[in-house]
Amino acid sequence: MPKETLDRIDYRILHFIQNDARMTNAELAEQVGLSPSPCLRRVKSLERAGIIKRYVGIVDASAVGLPISAFVSISLHNQDRQAIETFQSRVSTYAEVMECYLMTGTSDFLMRVVVPDLQSYERFADKLTRIPGISNIQTSFALKPVVYKTELPLEEGVVPVPTGS
Repeated sequence: MPKETLDRIDYRILHFIQNDARMTNAELAEQVGLSPSPCLRRVKSLERAGIIKRYVGIVDASAVGLPISAFVSISLHNQDRQAIETFQSRVSTYAEVMECYLMTGTSDFLMRVVVPDLQSYERFADKLTRIPGISNIQTSFALKPVVYKTELPLEEGVVPVPTGS
């Protein structure tokens, strides 16, 4: 499928939406130098192309009683399709798992988990060990966030856009 790249205005739209998705279309249009109708058409086009996936609010985990962040590396006994699919389907149901990635390197998966306290993590770890096929679990607890970003470091001309979307 042929691709076209985003232009300067698309990048500005993405910048402002990533920083304040509650901005009205009129405010966004003013910030990027368009009238509201063309701005809305561009936003809708970015949504249809899958570049803007969804709009969310970012909640302070500590403020809602989830101050513990743990990074969990998991290795499986073997990496066949069934073992990977079983693991993925199980952890996708665990509310504590905020992110889970299939990895290269020394472990098969890396997860970020949030819990209110160490006892809750112990209960989570017990649940995790019941997944068949796990050979090793290593956990590191975050002491404090040093960098936490939600805005992607986009540069003009880098992100291809599928045409015909």
